[in-house]
Order: sequence, then structure tokens, then C-alpha cells
Amino acid sequence: MGLTLKVSMKDKIQEIGKSAIEEIALAADADALEKVRVKYFGRKGLVTELFKQMVGVSSADRAEVGRLINSLKETVSKAFDEKAPSLSSGRDSRAQKIDITLPGIAREVGHIHPISKTIEEICSIFISLGFKVVEGPEIENEHYNFEALNIPLEHPSRDAFDTFYLDDKWLLRSHTSPVQARFMEKNKPPFAIVIPGKVYRPDATDASHSFMFHQVEGLVVSDNIKFSDLKGALTLFARQMFGEAIKMRFRPSFFPFTEPSAEVDISCILCKSTVHGPRSTEEKRCSLCGGKGWIEILGAGMVNPKIFKNVGYNPEKVTGFAFGMGVERIAILKYGITDIRMFFENDIRFLRQF
Repeated sequence: MGLTLKVSMKDKIQEIGKSAIEEIALAADADALEKVRVKYFGRKGLVTELFKQMVGVSSADRAEVGRLINSLKETVSKAFDEKAPSLSSGRDSRAQKIDITLPGIAREVGHIHPISKTIEEICSIFISLGFKVVEGPEIENEHYNFEALNIPLEHPSRDAFDTFYLDDKWLLRSHTSPVQARFMEKNKPPFAIVIPGKVYRPDATDASHSFMFHQVEGLVVSDNIKFSDLKGALTLFARQMFGEAIKMRFRPSFFPFTEPSAEVDISCILCKSTVHGPRSTEEKRCSLCGGKGWIEILGAGMVNPKIFKNVGYNPEKVTGFAFGMGVERIAILKYGITDIRMFFENDIRFLRQF
């Protein structure tokens, strides 16, 4: 019984192979060749059915019959591949020709995102002052995100920095300041660095806030750094970023990682005034500064000696200053953008402007 089945399958395989080769040779165009392909290799094709019939072949004959079917498949497939390049579609061949007079498909040229553009501009200004760009991880542990920066667990300012925890100790960083601590642990003064990157905070999203935004922070440490060095560096930065005509002021403030600390304001770049006279209730106030004449752009200060102790420096021998700014805020002021959400909506009409 096994011999009869073997001979029967062998004859069937040879017959299918012969007919397939003949039909491939007779195909006049690509459409006709495709019909032949479906006839033999489609879901219910003749070659496909041969594989299904293998279940009826005895175990003694199965190896040889399988070899014959695979050989058939390879031979017929090769015949298809050799025939196909010489055939055109059954449609009017003139329609298949390429009309070289038609315009090509234009590929739209991309734009640097305004956030990336602003980061590059900020960093380039400080690089010209001798700063080095340093980056660090966005996933931080509590030590570098809080304790190393003089923000212990019971510190009230920690509430504003508590952000997205991944487990009991690891979280998405709430500022780029942890990179300062990491850098100081591995490097000795003197140095000047700027640190760009994403940060995350539990802020409700609106026109001026986002749970994710970008910062650029800076740190300078040496043996005789003074507050006047901080003012000089930031004044030069502000004038290069917003123009030589702007005025600046430093207001006392508080940050756990600097002492003394200051908020840095520039004169309004829209109404170009820092002194506003009496205004009637009917008179429209400046939409950017609200009539105050000043706009806050960053925070800064002299590095708290406790920070130096935390990283193994002797606060009696080194001093330094640090600063930090929100990139979105700088971009909003520089380009006159009214809503922070525009940066992240991926609207090509908005991005084309930059």
C-alpha cells in the first residue's frame, strides 16, 4: 500500500511540475503570470495542497515525498522569478512609463523645534564664557534629587518638588540640579558647567504650566568666586539672549541649595519699560508684564556651603554660584508665544514659524 501511494504521489508531483513550467512559459503579461502563481501557490494552490496531503503518506515514504515536493516548489519558484522581469502589466504599457516632465514628490524640510533651538542658544552663550555642557539621568534617586541638595524629607520646599515616583526611592527628576551633585562628587574645582534637560513636576497643565518641561542650570566652583561674578555672567547672558537694551534687577529670594539667593528679572521686552506711571482703569496694561515693567527669567545664588560638604568639598576653600532657568519661559519671552502647550502639540503650522 505504501509503494502504491509513493508512486501515485511521485507521478502527481511530476505532473504538477510539468504543467506549472508550461503555464509560466505561456504567460503573456504580468497579470497572467500572477494568475498562474495563485493557481499553484495560493492558499488552495496545487503545490500548497501537496503539502497538506503529506499526512496520508506512510512514515517510510514521507522523507522522500517531502524532498520531491520541496524540490518542485524551488524549481517552480525559480521559474516565476526568471519570467517576471520580462513581463509588463496587461494594462496599457504606455501608462506604466515614467513621465519625466512631471514634478517630483516634494519632501518637506523639517525645522529645529523651538525648545531645542532655545537650549542650543542658551548653551552656546555660556560655552562662549568657558562653560562645559554636562547631562545626567532623568530617573533619579531621592538622595541626589533632594538630600544632596539640602532638601531633607521634612523640608517644606520639598512639597513643590515631589514628583512622579517609580518606587520608594526612585523618581523622575524634578530639576537638573542632581547633575550638579553627581558632577561635583567626581570632579574637583575649578570648573564651570551648564546642564540642559527635561524635568518633571506635579503641576496642572495650563497656558503657563506643564508637568514636563525643560531646564538649563549652571554651576561655577573655584577658590574665589563672588556674587559679582554671578551678576556679570547672567547680565551678559541676558543681553545676548534678549538684546543690549534690556535692564536687569536681582531680588532677594530663597532656594535650599544657594545662600544668598536671588530672582533675576529683565525689563519688559514688549512695552520696553521698567517704570510705569499712573494708569487709569481704562488704559490697557501690557499683556506680557501686566504693567509691572519687569519679567522674571531665572533663579540664582551662591552655592550653599552645606552642598559643598555633602559632596566632599571644603567650604572654607571653595566658593561658587549656581543658576537655573526654564527653557519654555525663555522661549515664550523670546518668540512671543502665548501658551506653553503649543510646544508639545506637534502642530506643524506652529513649528513652521521657527
